[in-house]
Amino acid sequence: MANPNLIKSSYLVDVVKHRWHYLMISIIALLLCFIAMGYLMFTQPNHSPVKLGIDYTGGTILQYGTEDSITPDKISAIRAELEENGIVNPVIQNISSETKDGGINNIISIKTGFIGEKNNNQINKITAVLADNTTAPQLISTTSVGPTLGKELVKNSLIAVLLAFLGIVVYISLRFQSDYAAITLLTLFHDAIFVVGVFSVLGIFYGVQVDSLFITAILTVVGFSVHDTIVVFDRIRENNRFLAKKYSSGEIINASVNQTLARSLNTSLTTLLTLLALYFFGGATTKDFVLAMILGIIAGTYSSIFFASVLLAWDKEIKAKKANAQTN
Repeated sequence: MANPNLIKSSYLVDVVKHRWHYLMISIIALLLCFIAMGYLMFTQPNHSPVKLGIDYTGGTILQYGTEDSITPDKISAIRAELEENGIVNPVIQNISSETKDGGINNIISIKTGFIGEKNNNQINKITAVLADNTTAPQLISTTSVGPTLGKELVKNSLIAVLLAFLGIVVYISLRFQSDYAAITLLTLFHDAIFVVGVFSVLGIFYGVQVDSLFITAILTVVGFSVHDTIVVFDRIRENNRFLAKKYSSGEIINASVNQTLARSLNTSLTTLLTLLALYFFGGATTKDFVLAMILGIIAGTYSSIFFASVLLAWDKEIKAKKANAQTN
């Protein structure tokens, strides 16, 4: 049973009083995300809001180990020479600069168009160019994804995300009311768009591409966000059941958010500590996945406290005004 003494005159976080401030933060952040996504959709041939990796577009990634480090100027020279040798739009990145066995002090990644198993001529050209610009390059790994498989992965990824959203809406509708489900859906879009938008910005300025792990991160973020939102909504519903006759919806929502605030922050902080350790000390191949998780946890924590609860308070106020108008 809800405690009537939980309603106070002031709170650590007053989501109702400062709701426009919190909503403006979300609106500005999402607007910037939409601008970045729109820019990529208009400028990229595939009209994707993010830069897609070879998992989705098809292509080949070659990783070479070298004895010397690769400077940005040297990367530019390698790219120019590769294009002169018929390698179209090569994407070159430094993956690691750590000393490894076999005299390898640096790992460089080169992404090209799809190279078939029998087409060793292009690989030989790339190796020859690296030999001209680096010391003792060694081909460490080759990863290829065909264009057909890439398109299939795009379709399956979109289906997975849509099914996840649909399942969550059905669950919230059964567990709560339709207005709670609608607000939860908006909250999930808020978090997903924020993560995608940040990766759009990173793609524009740093050439960051997304792969199939990115979809895994989005689905995980959605799950975390809906869990956090349900905790807040559950407390609001419980308090509303016993205190609605005595207090306004805004007072109940304020009290409920502050009751769950410590739990939400503690859960998010402990998760972020683990993710930060993985980001700074984990492997290079999972860095973007972990970054997407970090962004999603931050967005999900913010939205459950300052976005979903604010929208719910707004919705309750509108319904209360309509009810008063009808009675009068």
